[in-house]
Amino acid sequence: MDSAAHALIKVVGEKSRRASQLWLEGFIDACCLHRVIILCRRSKKLLIRTGQCFLLNGLIFLGSLLILNSVIIPTLQWILPDQQSVINSHKLNAFGATLKLYSFLRLGLIQLFYLFWFYPMYIFSFILSNIWYNDIAKHGFAAMEQSEPTAANPSTQNEGSFNTAQTGKSIGLGRVVIGIGEQLYSLLLINSFFLEVYATGFLPLVGKTLNFLLLSWMYAYYCFEYKWNLSDVSLDRRLDFFESNWAFFAGFGSPCVLAIFFFSPLVSYAVMAILFPLFVLTATGSVAEQDIYSQRATWKCAGLGRLPIFYAANTLSMKLLTLFPHESQEKMQQSKDL
Repeated sequence: MDSAAHALIKVVGEKSRRASQLWLEGFIDACCLHRVIILCRRSKKLLIRTGQCFLLNGLIFLGSLLILNSVIIPTLQWILPDQQSVINSHKLNAFGATLKLYSFLRLGLIQLFYLFWFYPMYIFSFILSNIWYNDIAKHGFAAMEQSEPTAANPSTQNEGSFNTAQTGKSIGLGRVVIGIGEQLYSLLLINSFFLEVYATGFLPLVGKTLNFLLLSWMYAYYCFEYKWNLSDVSLDRRLDFFESNWAFFAGFGSPCVLAIFFFSPLVSYAVMAILFPLFVLTATGSVAEQDIYSQRATWKCAGLGRLPIFYAANTLSMKLLTLFPHESQEKMQQSKDL
């Protein structure tokens, strides 16, 4: 019994050590922001798009929040005070209604700022930033291909090559239909996974930790998805690769989450909108596929195996597909299998 327990502890220790090592490698890979500078120097269009993201989300959106919290709200509190200490105790009853009115006016004015400025700005920024993210990914991928074509798609040098998985894909109109179905299913899958991430935040004790881990995977997948889309990697292939290398991608997504985890929702969005293009470019310049495949034998010896990260999201997505017409279900299922 002692020998069996000792062997189990040894195996668990080896797995934990290997997973920790891969997590750290992913974390370091995400922090290689010098790739952003290199790619921006190679592409003027990329530099412009990245600068526009920073200008909109950093200077305008985040700057507006800073002005609201540091200038407007303190000014309103000075003009419309709510502290009862500024009024003598014998005058408190007389000025009680006035203080309530001040508080109501102050909160009302702050809500007007949110209603007519921050919420429209949030919607505008969300739509425009997503358009720019695609442009940034395309320009970054083009810059990688022009200078280092092997680095842009390093997995082509080994048996796990992503591109070889595409040889069986249909061509012409059929490929377009499959591609659309695949993108729709991918969108459905990611939104289902986001609901899962959101729900874990309400769990007691382990909720925050689990939420952090799932958010790390979600942002890591987002970052690499642009690259895989441009590399024409099938959805089934990318999910298999992601779940097989779960420790690395947990580390890669951690810097993204650390940057926003302790802020309010609006501030978190603004910070992520600034940083996300940088992590997308870091993923674009990453040679993770080549490094990970070169270590696959070691991973199998460590026994980490594939972790079904998207199992719950995939199950929910398949349930939601039953709401679609039968022909649409067949197209999405076909695109998922290819």
